Amino acid sequence: MDEQKRLLLAVVLSVVVLVGYQTFFVKPPVPNNLPEQVQNQNVDQPQVQEKSPNVSDYKAESSVLSQKGDLPQKKYRIISVSTPLYDIAIAEDGAVVRSFKLKNFKETNKKDSPLKQLVPEQLVSGILSFDLEGQSIPGLKDAVYTATIDADKTSVFEGEKTIEFVLVTSKGIVVKKIFTFKADSYMIDCDIIFQNGSSMPLNDSLAISTAGLYDEETKKKSRFAFVGPMAFIDDKYTTIKPKKIKDQNTYNGKIDWIGFTEQYFITAVMPKKTDNGKIIDARMKLSYENDRIDNSYIQKMDRLDPGKQGSYSFIFYMGPKSLKVLSKYDSSLKNAINFGFFNIIAKPLLIVMNTIHRVIPNYGVAIILLTIFIKLLFWPLGTKSYKSMNEMKKVQPLMTELREKYKNDKQRMNKEVMGLYKTYKVNPASGCLPMLVQMPIFFALYRMLYQAIELRHAPFFGWISDLSAPDRLFHFNFSIPMMQEPYGIPMLTLLMGASFLLQQKMTPTTGDPMQAKMMMLMPIFMTVIFINFPAGLVLYMFVNNIISMGQQYYIQKKLS
Repeated sequence: MDEQKRLLLAVVLSVVVLVGYQTFFVKPPVPNNLPEQVQNQNVDQPQVQEKSPNVSDYKAESSVLSQKGDLPQKKYRIISVSTPLYDIAIAEDGAVVRSFKLKNFKETNKKDSPLKQLVPEQLVSGILSFDLEGQSIPGLKDAVYTATIDADKTSVFEGEKTIEFVLVTSKGIVVKKIFTFKADSYMIDCDIIFQNGSSMPLNDSLAISTAGLYDEETKKKSRFAFVGPMAFIDDKYTTIKPKKIKDQNTYNGKIDWIGFTEQYFITAVMPKKTDNGKIIDARMKLSYENDRIDNSYIQKMDRLDPGKQGSYSFIFYMGPKSLKVLSKYDSSLKNAINFGFFNIIAKPLLIVMNTIHRVIPNYGVAIILLTIFIKLLFWPLGTKSYKSMNEMKKVQPLMTELREKYKNDKQRMNKEVMGLYKTYKVNPASGCLPMLVQMPIFFALYRMLYQAIELRHAPFFGWISDLSAPDRLFHFNFSIPMMQEPYGIPMLTLLMGASFLLQQKMTPTTGDPMQAKMMMLMPIFMTVIFINFPAGLVLYMFVNNIISMGQQYYIQKKLS
């Protein structure tokens, strides 16, 4: 009996010593997803992503995600990564992007302007968030991950670098969000890995969301260039007006990418293609609330049984809507540069303008040469138009006589005028037809010059320091009716209006006094319209008018 008591006491004491030693002297084990070589790695050296350990290697911690409302109560870090193209900040809280600054672009064209920020400060929760649609892992979107990097700041000035954000749930499910940054690319690879160490299968849909701000100021800007959610679905570029999201918030099909576009910049999420090069059927789901638009890519996950691992790969793009930049990548993202109905005309014009700029590095000169090229292309039509105008000028005295003679009989007057046209073989519409043919070119140029990022903050000469903004010779500290900020003298626009007036003086009228007065008001009307247009578009119209007057003068001299 004494032997049994001594044996029982020895067992109890052994258990107490073992538990006490484990509790007070042994440090908690570091999960295998944070290997020692990663922890001790120099942060200035590119990290190499190793093969993920088996699910059985991961153990649940006491402060891990368990159920909705039971989030890890720990401080989180913000990891900053600098590349030659951008500075990005990713928070461990949700593993979302909190800041993204483009090094080659500024907010304004002022010398002291800060870098262009693609994450508005109003979007406090960040962008490019990740969640499960069916909430199989409750609270995943707001969970605090652990970044596998010691320092809060690092850089990638050559090659690439990988940083992992890891979360272990109380049920043994390991979630990893792995970012790979490349020194020479705006593309960021993102691999999402699930390792199911629980006793239940994981069967849900993966949702990656990008967000954009759509407040009152943004609404004003979107009147001229679309701002809002977009996607490339079933080989078709699709934009969704925010006001229509309530009517339809879900779109199905083969989704190449989804995103949010500004006038000159885009944020996009692209699922990587499968091994056979196919795009997986997925859904795009939208929400619009409190000036925030969320555009989510939702893809059905494969069933993940206990002890198994599943991975899903994406590419994030945050950068300029530049045809030159996007054409470098083997993706359909270059279709994000879309000029709407006139895209088939506007995009070739953009290519021609950029080609000229490579030879003469001034976009103002490139616009002038592009205008000359277009005028030469339509020179025969212009010649025909001015010849018709010259014929109209010859019969002008006769038309004046007829209008005076039959001023009290409108029906007879119109009949006689038509007979005059027939006798002298003059068609008043023939002078307008060439102009109508050229209208699609004008509208295509308007869309291209307004949306081309190449003109953003691009100087011409003198006071024209930004071809994408209205020209102002001086800046006033008081408002001017009909004029948007900045306030000043729209010198180039006034010159364009004067060219319209001179061209109108050279153009013969039909003899109708009312019509003549209306035509004389056209230069004023056009000047008012163009007063807030980008200087690049005003420059095109001014040069176009000058060339047109020269051609008209030449034809009139030749036929006189």
